[in-house]
Amino acid sequence: MGVSDILAEIDREIAQLQQARALLGGTSTPAPKKATAAVPASKKSVKKKRNLTPEGRKRIAEAVKRRWAEQKKAASAK
Repeated sequence: MGVSDILAEIDREIAQLQQARALLGGTSTPAPKKATAAVPASKKSVKKKRNLTPEGRKRIAEAVKRRWAEQKKAASAK
């Protein structure tokens, strides 16, 4: 039994437990999702890389420097 099989079994058990809890709690539950086969990493959708503008980088750098200054000031006050 492979890791993907174990994970699929755990997902099925979780879905069953959520249905049982919903029935006991009196709430409705969405239809259970069907177990899907594990998708290889090469087949997964690749998220688009987010790029920062130079202005955004500058704002972040300034914020980090302010935070470090506050931490240094607090540490020297102790």
